[in-house]
Amino acid sequence: MRDREVLPSAAEIAALKPSVAGGLIHTGVAAITLASGVWLALAENAWAYAGSQLLLAFFFVHAFVLLHEAGHDTLFPHRRLNRLIGHAAGFLTFLPFWNWQRIHARHHHYTGWQDLDATTAALVPHRIHPWERRIVNFAWATGLPLFAVLYRLQNYWNLPRIARYVSNARNMRRIRANTLLVLIAYTLLIAIIGPLTLLELIGPAFLLSLVLQEFLILSQHTHVPQHVSDGKDVRPFSPRQQEAFTRSLILPRWLSALLMHFDAHELHHMYPYVPGYRLRNIDYVPENEVHWWRWLKAVRGLKGTDFLFRNWNDTGVRV
Repeated sequence: MRDREVLPSAAEIAALKPSVAGGLIHTGVAAITLASGVWLALAENAWAYAGSQLLLAFFFVHAFVLLHEAGHDTLFPHRRLNRLIGHAAGFLTFLPFWNWQRIHARHHHYTGWQDLDATTAALVPHRIHPWERRIVNFAWATGLPLFAVLYRLQNYWNLPRIARYVSNARNMRRIRANTLLVLIAYTLLIAIIGPLTLLELIGPAFLLSLVLQEFLILSQHTHVPQHVSDGKDVRPFSPRQQEAFTRSLILPRWLSALLMHFDAHELHHMYPYVPGYRLRNIDYVPENEVHWWRWLKAVRGLKGTDFLFRNWNDTGVRV
């Protein structure tokens, strides 16, 4: 049984290292899911097509988690393998790897400082225009994955915005080159397969995957109280301190295992060098861990603007 009070020892954490077997298992699951989904989508059968879209939706979510692990160098013990799978997963999930890796590194560095973390800066409380409020609340009420789309476009495709957060010139050259090469590859893919065929093949699946990714992404830090630097020179919070600014979900065990325990987000922030597929080996219960259904029911009772731009100190909904 996991302990809430005692943090694991350094020796226990040091033993939780990436393995070739662990990386191959999850990469293999993704490859099999992709191949099976495409095969079913081409079967010209309505039931097979419906099944293909469910499989491919899971593939896109799983590939997003693979990208996350590879970006941390925790999928495999070898950096080159992590880079290879990271670029492949990024291409398949429409997220250039270098863009993801650099912005996500800043996210971990500044977790807890909402305005300095590129992935949460847009959620700093501010005056919301009436038209903005209507759009946000409509998307939240209907389940349209507006926030997953904006999360991707703002953080990983908006090069001028990325340049504000990435000061290293070499990293920005990598990001620009990665973005250009991915766009060229997508253009060639569309030209070869055809836009309508490609849309039919993966369109519904990718849309469903955005809905699922939004559920996972918004569960991690949104509506949790954060600090705002207001332009002051502040000290980043240590990984151990970031537990307070992070939320974990409790998914069904089989699903959590398939997704490399992506739901154990507090443990991930506290120990970002531990592979996701080994996070649940850590004998510790984080303070903000909540069952996924309880969290979903609670936040769906809020307006979108209240959930996104306020926190549980404001609304009293502490999940």
